[in-house]
Amino acid sequence: MPEAHDIDIRRNVPFSAHDGGVLTGDCYAPVDAGHYPALIALHGGAWKVGTAESYQYWGPYLARRGYVLFSINYRLVQGTNNRYPAAVHDARAAVQFLRSRAAALKVDPDRIGCMGDSAGAHLAALVALAGDSPPFLAASPDDPYAGVSTKVKVVVGVYGVYDLLAQWQHDQLTRPRDQITEAWLGKSPIESKQLFYEASPLTYTTIDRNHTAFLVVRGTEDDIADPRTQSQAFVTALKQAGFFVRTVIVPGAPHFWMWDPIDEPTSHTGFVAPRLLRFLQNQL
Repeated sequence: MPEAHDIDIRRNVPFSAHDGGVLTGDCYAPVDAGHYPALIALHGGAWKVGTAESYQYWGPYLARRGYVLFSINYRLVQGTNNRYPAAVHDARAAVQFLRSRAAALKVDPDRIGCMGDSAGAHLAALVALAGDSPPFLAASPDDPYAGVSTKVKVVVGVYGVYDLLAQWQHDQLTRPRDQITEAWLGKSPIESKQLFYEASPLTYTTIDRNHTAFLVVRGTEDDIADPRTQSQAFVTALKQAGFFVRTVIVPGAPHFWMWDPIDEPTSHTGFVAPRLLRFLQNQL
């Protein structure tokens, strides 16, 4: 898309270095000086494909409405490389970087959230619920901001994967030759159910963690992340633990549409945008 002149766009901003590679993200901010609420955006793609450009439409949309969006690249699975928990550490590092460099990036460090779609929604929720606790705490002690909290005020999760065991069971029937959770974790639940529990946001929906507000978005025709066993089960668990949670149900929406232009008349993103904005205005 063309560069916007009414917002501040910074491409390829380095935020961390893991395994010898520099991680970068694209930062979209209002053009005026200030300290704005901010979101870290995490793209989907089964933990194995995708880039920060996935949020090229959401960045300008939110920046024009008074928000900073930092859309990041994280390590992707390549064979046996970059398996869990690499992407979790990268997402944590992005929160720590944004909080630590808040003034330079026009961010209010007390008003930071995460958003993501599919695998990105999984990472956003996992960092929000468990980022400051084992097994993720102090996982990258050499990071320059390793001691900074990863707590966030809000999570926007769109057609997310919140229960990895349920996703594995679903994929056994619908895509047995593309077992995305098993490829990312490096094991099947037949070998280690504990690993699937450890890596699932659903595991951490407990009352002591209910400081984060959630907006859970899903389509009615999603055949990749089954709404019943993923988004609906996650919302139920959040409510039981006393979280503030709101849902957006998008009629007729399948999987993989969060990257579409927002201003198209019949786009699913256009349906979600004002509802997402209202949630942020009230909670972030």
